[in-house]
Amino acid sequence: MKNTVFTGAATALVTPLTEEGVDYRAFADLIEWQIAEGIDALVIAGTTGEGSTLTDEEHRQVLKFAAEQVRGRVPVIAGTGSNDTAYAIDLTKYACEAGCDAMLLVTPYYNKATQRGLVASFRAIADASTKPCILYNIPGRTGCNLLTPALSELADHDRIVGVKEASGNISQIAEEAALCGDRLDIYSGNDDQIVPILSLGGAGVISVLSNLLPRETSRMCHMFLEGDVKGAREMQLSYLPLISALFSEVNPIPVKAAMARMGFGAHEAVLVAEMRKAGIRV
Repeated sequence: MKNTVFTGAATALVTPLTEEGVDYRAFADLIEWQIAEGIDALVIAGTTGEGSTLTDEEHRQVLKFAAEQVRGRVPVIAGTGSNDTAYAIDLTKYACEAGCDAMLLVTPYYNKATQRGLVASFRAIADASTKPCILYNIPGRTGCNLLTPALSELADHDRIVGVKEASGNISQIAEEAALCGDRLDIYSGNDDQIVPILSLGGAGVISVLSNLLPRETSRMCHMFLEGDVKGAREMQLSYLPLISALFSEVNPIPVKAAMARMGFGAHEAVLVAEMRKAGIRV
């Protein structure tokens, strides 16, 4: 197995925003709380962090800010994937220089890439990176499914060390574990499949749930990995209603509403109130 970026739970961290841009004070507080609660790693500017809608300057700033705020206490994983390979290479180089510990590379959205195209794009980005890369398969968002034969090819690259699997297809993930599990760490990308993927040899989860429950989500993973399968299963099942609520609208709307109610991001709290006035259930 190559070097593991993290084991357990990484939070796909929300990005607190105001009408002027990123709320860095709230962002710093959120990072500090996550670390104090025992999270194993942080993913910055991924799907839940709204990397696709941040401006280029904001995207770079949040990566640099997070690396500087964390100061090596947990791995910082930068969302640097794009449907534009050249842009992803440039952003990946920046994140490496800014002090991020690893990259999260989503499959190219909209382009309808072939499997050969996916291999070529990911290899080019990984070639340009000086840090480990975790691929991100989420066909429900991107319209593009990274299939097992292509993933197996990519697993031979020295800097491609893992995959975040959010396809929801347990049969496909089992195939990946069978063909690539000794060369890649597999992380659940769906909070309702943490324990099932751990049972296939997964290393943990990149989680939305852990925005709210970092300690508990990490504990669930480590309980399983340390042999308490029954305890981990019970935790997984007990959190299913909350997980369902977090995806009752398009992510990250529900989780940002929940975080606002917890005190992270005053601007989001105002938006929640306005949405309720408009009859939108949050």
